[in-house]
Amino acid sequence: MSKPIFPLSRRQFLTGSALLGGSYLVPGLMNSVWAAGSDAPEKTNIRVGFIPLTDCAPVVMAAVKGFDKKYGITLTPTKEASWAAVRDKLTSGELDAAHVLYGMIYGLQLGVAGPQHDMANLMTLNQNGQAITLSNQLKEAGVTTAEGLKKTIAAQPAGSYTFAHTFPTSTHAMWLYYWLANAGIDPFADVRTVVVPPPQMVMNMKIGNMSGYCVGEPWNQRAISDNIGFTAETTQNIWPDHPEKILGTRAAWVNENPNSARALTAAVLEAARWIDASDDNRRETAQVIASRAYLNTKPETIEGRMLGHYDNGLGKRWQDAHPMRFFNDGQVNYPWLSDGMWFLTQQKRWGLLKQEPDYLAVAKQVNRIDIYTQAASAAGSISLPQSGMRSSTLIDGKVWDGSNPAEYAASFALKAGGQS
Repeated sequence: MSKPIFPLSRRQFLTGSALLGGSYLVPGLMNSVWAAGSDAPEKTNIRVGFIPLTDCAPVVMAAVKGFDKKYGITLTPTKEASWAAVRDKLTSGELDAAHVLYGMIYGLQLGVAGPQHDMANLMTLNQNGQAITLSNQLKEAGVTTAEGLKKTIAAQPAGSYTFAHTFPTSTHAMWLYYWLANAGIDPFADVRTVVVPPPQMVMNMKIGNMSGYCVGEPWNQRAISDNIGFTAETTQNIWPDHPEKILGTRAAWVNENPNSARALTAAVLEAARWIDASDDNRRETAQVIASRAYLNTKPETIEGRMLGHYDNGLGKRWQDAHPMRFFNDGQVNYPWLSDGMWFLTQQKRWGLLKQEPDYLAVAKQVNRIDIYTQAASAAGSISLPQSGMRSSTLIDGKVWDGSNPAEYAASFALKAGGQS
């Protein structure tokens, strides 16, 4: 259980066991301390890229609600066209940081998502809230489940059906592959997969370029609203409370601007806390991010699923037990080592990584628990877990807790090269 600990100097806090996940609850050092003198941000104007998705909300609201100013920075959200563009601008330094795919940051760290760069994950922006959409053509053919999809795919030549995700090492590629494989569909041998930027998913399905896709909201709800598809699976049903987007940057940027990195993380962390504080705040957020500057879609397309209200387009409606979350007392935002390691296991499973990585060492290098701990202190009253590992049970019944990643990666019957 978290408890306040006094007295605790800043140096003691930063070098103590909290760095490794101690259970400190810090009511807050004076925020002015974190924006003046030797703690002043090295860079005060910070460009943060984002893709038009509901889960960019903490980055946008940090700027809109002025949380950035509290920490002596000006956060400028910059709208990008694709995840490849985010990658290129982030690694070139054109962007200081970004709302970015967890798997992209790890892929760059290991040189499988583009040229190798040492990267940093400052915090997780959200959990849950993505989905797999199938076309109405499949619905009309009686296909509404993964099992039905397997039968339909098996009746046609391999590669007859095309599915889209957002980037080769993306979260969405991993959710899609996991879901297909759980139904006995080989995502590399049985179907064709393509990369499509999130805002282009709906139009590409409408003109018949694919039978299904995995993407973040609001582009699954938009397919239902436009009457071109339905939700076959939510990603929170694949992995309840799974990690999704992160606040990512280059390791060199953090090393050059540690105070700015802390200030940026604290501002976005406060925005995430504000969004989750009430349904009214979520509704206000939906109104803001719906504008042309951000998602450019109707607020009602965003708001329902942001509140956990789901309609799958097949007549089923429910209040989801694991809706998109942005804070949850920091449980969402803490850069869990096991979360990062899971993406490495899937990259190894599907042959993106040819060699077994040192899972824990990579996670400790990328996930900047030190910066996050400082930001949590600055923001105040945010608990830190006792360990960097957490345990989850996925849709196939497998338990992931980070304890034996190599064994976990090898345990799947369906992986690169087909059946083991």
